[in-house]
Amino acid sequence: MENTDPARDEAEQSPVDETTLAGGDEALANLMAEYETKLGEMRELVLRERAEIENQRKRLQRDLDQARKFANEKLLAELLPVIDNLERGLVADKTEGGGLRAGVELTLKELMRVVTAHGIVIVNPVGEAFDPERHQAMSMVDTTEHAPNTVVAVLQKGYVLNERLLRPALVNVAQAPA
Repeated sequence: MENTDPARDEAEQSPVDETTLAGGDEALANLMAEYETKLGEMRELVLRERAEIENQRKRLQRDLDQARKFANEKLLAELLPVIDNLERGLVADKTEGGGLRAGVELTLKELMRVVTAHGIVIVNPVGEAFDPERHQAMSMVDTTEHAPNTVVAVLQKGYVLNERLLRPALVNVAQAPA
């Protein structure tokens, strides 16, 4: 029976050099060892980076918790003299019989100084055009003295903090008489 396998025929025609195979296996083994070493280093680097990211996340969360906890510390510390002034005003009114108004005026002045120092802006729009984004109309007033849709009276001032409306101004708005 004749051999019809071409691969077997070729193998029989060209004898394999044993040293070439042994050298190739050794080079391949060295290359594999080098890649395994690099892979181990990369895995270790990835683990260190993950640990660093987790530690950074924990630090940021701790800092955020601290910032939330003490966000109003400065504001509250500055409000303490206002509380003191209110208490003094109440005591003075009892002993002097009339100092309450002066005490309340001083307290209001101090309180306004503190809140404006922290970015509060008062919305007191008398004479301005009605702005539904910053004003809340409480009533319409028939008048010829003011242009229609003009604020004629402020019932309660509004406040803005860093361009964000905290509370709209409660206003009366002019309208043309019917």
